Amino acid sequence: MKPVAILQHEAAQGPGVLWEHLQQQGIACELISPCQEGHAPVRAADYRGVVVLGSNHCANEQLRWIEQERCLLQNALAHDVPVLGHCFGAQMLARAMGARVWRNPCPNIGWSNVWVTRQAQDLMQLPPRITLFNWHYDTFELPQGASRSMYGAFCLNKGFVHGRHWAFQGHLEVTEDSVRAWCREGQDELRHAPGPAVQRAPQILAQLPQHLALLHATARRTYSAWAEQLERPALFQLGALPGAPATAPQPGRIQPGPDLTLQYQAPLARQTKAILARAVG
Repeated sequence: MKPVAILQHEAAQGPGVLWEHLQQQGIACELISPCQEGHAPVRAADYRGVVVLGSNHCANEQLRWIEQERCLLQNALAHDVPVLGHCFGAQMLARAMGARVWRNPCPNIGWSNVWVTRQAQDLMQLPPRITLFNWHYDTFELPQGASRSMYGAFCLNKGFVHGRHWAFQGHLEVTEDSVRAWCREGQDELRHAPGPAVQRAPQILAQLPQHLALLHATARRTYSAWAEQLERPALFQLGALPGAPATAPQPGRIQPGPDLTLQYQAPLARQTKAILARAVG
């Protein structure tokens, strides 16, 4: 089965909880580093899904690998390969859909509450309000045909949904190690970034286990819902030997039953009628 492509751009911004979740679900992943390698794949059909993580770069920069990522996402949209964008990845998905990316009125760094729309609550099994980890300066307009999934006090568009393609202007995937590493690498940035939506390192790291526990609960629900859209191998259990012990249903396995039987009987009946009609004629 094809893997899920995960595009990572910075050492401190890895797939974290998402990687753990996909591995637990038996979903193969391929980690790709376009920023380091200088290029990105462009054929989305080679993958079951495409995940784009955060980056210190701006989505509007005219770099070869950024343009290739945009082409990859446009290819994914054309072939309906599910996309999951985090922060920079959300901006890249918005660009791929023809929407603008520009500077947010103020930087958004640290922990903040965001509100989840009713549609997204139902889709992702989330409460009306969640805590999100942020580290971004830019924002995006909602692409045509997309619907807002989350919104914040200092950044209106914190997420959108377009079919099987989901974007989050923030981070669900971070771990304790990655947050601490990010704060170490960005300590000068944290000292000088202005605005009411910027937390300093002590604020970000205060009550870190509690913040992460809430974030990871949100992440597991969201990633489970997104992963349900991925193509899965269909393993058919057509029967068992007499006396063989019954087996419990397995994830991704289609179990026999009346509905499944009808799915096969109907096409078979049509084929039989066609053969008989030709024979009589």
